[in-house]
Amino acid sequence: MNPPPAAAALPARRVKLAPSLLACDFTRLGEELGQVAGADWAHVDVMDGLFVPNISFGLPILAAARRASALFMDVHLMIERPERYLRDFAEAGADGLTVHVEATAHLHRAVGMIRELGKRAGVTLNPGTSLETLRPVLADVDLVLVMSVNPGFGGQKFIPQSLERVRLLRGWLDELGSAAELQVDGGVTPHNARLLAEAGATNLVAGSSVFGPDGAAAGLARLREALT
Repeated sequence: MNPPPAAAALPARRVKLAPSLLACDFTRLGEELGQVAGADWAHVDVMDGLFVPNISFGLPILAAARRASALFMDVHLMIERPERYLRDFAEAGADGLTVHVEATAHLHRAVGMIRELGKRAGVTLNPGTSLETLRPVLADVDLVLVMSVNPGFGGQKFIPQSLERVRLLRGWLDELGSAAELQVDGGVTPHNARLLAEAGATNLVAGSSVFGPDGAAAGLARLREALT
């Protein structure tokens, strides 16, 4: 019997892990952040009930997370006209701010405002939106987020076509010589983490697969193990 094929070697890029606080126990926010202190970033999903059909949390939770943790606070704004609140989120403790191409009529302006606030600027788009909408700002951002579920709720299943979107964006960023993070959010688990890294992702957001019944430290460890 032939031995099983060896796993493909991962690209040289280190993959950062960003546990999504949307899935944590908010009655134990400080403890949960302590459990994932070995992560690279903490991902903060802000939803307004307008851009997406759900309301999550806002400035007070971000400020509390900032006080409880030294992790990079990666804030994903799923809100209409995000430029109205960029300064507020920056002052509440955001290190990076990501906006949706669909949520603002002035994407360049929003990216510029984030940069002027001294924060890392990110852009993202829904799974049904053409990647071409990102091209005008790709050279100006620090992060590009591929949503691999329709935004608004945690615990959704990964959309398989997202892998090809990651590959395409990886090629575009490499052509530009961009050092921007290529992030994936939605249905990320130990079963697909390696595939995403092989496709070119450098930053993986995971919620329910980290904050599970056996504790966030164990969930984070499983995700790291999948990438070795």
